[in-house]
Amino acid sequence: MNSIFHRTSVRTYSEQKVEQEKIVQLLRAAMAAPSAANQQPWEYYVVTNRDKLEQLSQSTPYAGCVRNASVAFVPCYRKASKHLEYAQIDMSASVENLLLEADELELGAVWIGIAPQEERMNQVREILDIPKQLEAFAIISCGYPVTQTRQQDRYEESRVHYIL
Repeated sequence: MNSIFHRTSVRTYSEQKVEQEKIVQLLRAAMAAPSAANQQPWEYYVVTNRDKLEQLSQSTPYAGCVRNASVAFVPCYRKASKHLEYAQIDMSASVENLLLEADELELGAVWIGIAPQEERMNQVREILDIPKQLEAFAIISCGYPVTQTRQQDRYEESRVHYIL
C-alpha cells in the first residue's frame, strides 16, 4: 500500500472542486476502519459551504488551510457509544483511513486535531450546529494539492525493541 509511505499533510489546494464520487469514497474508507467491539461511533459532517469553511478556519490556530479547501470533513463520535473510552481511538483509525484514501485518490488532506480540547470542540459544534449527543473530534481539510511533497522517512531503528 503505497499511500502509507506517500501520504503527507497538505494545506494548500487548487480551486478544483472535489467530486461527489470521491467524497463518498473517502467516507467509505473512513467507515471501513476497525473499532472497539465494532461500535463504529462515527458520524461525519461534510462541509463545502464557503461561509462555514471560513468559520472553521478560525476555530483553532492551526485551521487556516480550511479557508481554501474544497471540502472539510468533521468527524464526530456518539456519546452513547457502548465503549466511549475507546471512541477517540476508533475515530483516529477512521481519520487515518480517510487520509490514506485521499492520497490514493490524488487529493491532499490534513488532520486538524480539536479533541480533547473542549473549547475547540464546542466552537466547532456551534459553527455546524452539531447536536449534543455528538462530540466533534477533528477537522480534515481536503482538496486538490497545489504541489506534491515527499514524505520523510520516519523509521528510527533505535525506537524498535525486540524481545527474543
